[in-house]
Amino acid sequence: MKITEYIDEVRGLTAQARAEGRRVALVPTMGYLHEGHLSLVRAARESVSGVGAARESISGVGAEADNRVFVVMSIFVNPLQFGPQEDFEKYPRDLARDQLMAASAGVDLLFVPSVEEMYPSGPSLTLIQVAEVSEGLCGAARPGHFTGVATVVAKLLLICQPDEAFFGQKDYQQLMVIRQMAMDLCIPTRIVSVPILREKDGLAMSSRNVYLSPEYRLQAPVLYEALCRGADAVLSGETDYDTICALVRDCIAGSAAQVEYVEIRDREDWKRPERLHQKVVILLAARLGETRLIDNILVGDRGERI
Repeated sequence: MKITEYIDEVRGLTAQARAEGRRVALVPTMGYLHEGHLSLVRAARESVSGVGAARESISGVGAEADNRVFVVMSIFVNPLQFGPQEDFEKYPRDLARDQLMAASAGVDLLFVPSVEEMYPSGPSLTLIQVAEVSEGLCGAARPGHFTGVATVVAKLLLICQPDEAFFGQKDYQQLMVIRQMAMDLCIPTRIVSVPILREKDGLAMSSRNVYLSPEYRLQAPVLYEALCRGADAVLSGETDYDTICALVRDCIAGSAAQVEYVEIRDREDWKRPERLHQKVVILLAARLGETRLIDNILVGDRGERI
C-alpha cells in the first residue's frame, strides 16, 4: 500500500493505474476506521472486479483478476463540514492504526492530505450547495454541513477521477446529496451505496461511538430497535406517516436518548410520501449525552427491511 498526502501524486498514481487497464475505486473517509469502512473496500473490490474474482483472491487464487481494481482510500477530517460548535478538533484520529487497517483490507493507495493541501488558499471561495435534498433532517440541525460535504467530495472525485466511489448507507441523506451533485454536475463516477454494518446488538458502526460512555453505549441499540419496529409496521400495512414516526419515538422514549428527528422519505426521489409504501427509508437522529448518533432502515420493495 502506498501512502501520500499530495494531490499531484494521487493524480499520477491513478493515471498510471488506468493506463495499466485497472479501474479506480474511491473510498472517502474521515478516518478512525472501523469494520464499516473496511466493508466499503470489500464492496469496491467485489463491485469492480466481480464478486467471484474478489472471493477467489481471498484464497490466493484470483489475485490477477482482483488486480483489475485500484482502490484509493482518503482520510481527511474536512473542516468545511463542521459547524463552529461541533467536534472538529476532538474528532477521533489515529493515523497509525488507520494505516494498518487500510493495508490489511487491501487498499492500494491511502490519501491523507493536510488541510493546507486540500485548501491551499485558506477557506474555499467555491462552495457546492445541493438544494432541497440537503434541507431538513441533518441539514436543518447542521447548517452548512452538506455544503461542506458536497464541496470536499467533488474535490476528491476531481482529484482521483474514479470509476466508482463507495459510501455507507448510514449517512443516507449524505448519500442522496452526493448522488444529486454527481448527476447535476455530470460527474461520470458511479456513486455506490453500501449497507450499514452493525455491532452484534444492532448499533450502527460509527467513529463517533467511541464518545459514548459505558452507560449510554448500553442504551444506544434502542435506536435500531425503534427503526425495526417502524419498518415492521410499514411492512404490516400501516400507511400513515405520523403513526410510524410516533411509534419510533415511543420506542425510544423510555431511554436516555433525546430524539432530534424521526423522518420518512421515498428511497428514490427523497420526497416525503403522502401515504407510506414499501420502498421508503425511515431515518432518525438522537443524542445520548453529548454524542449525536444517526441511523436509518430501508423498507424493501420485496416485503423486507434492510
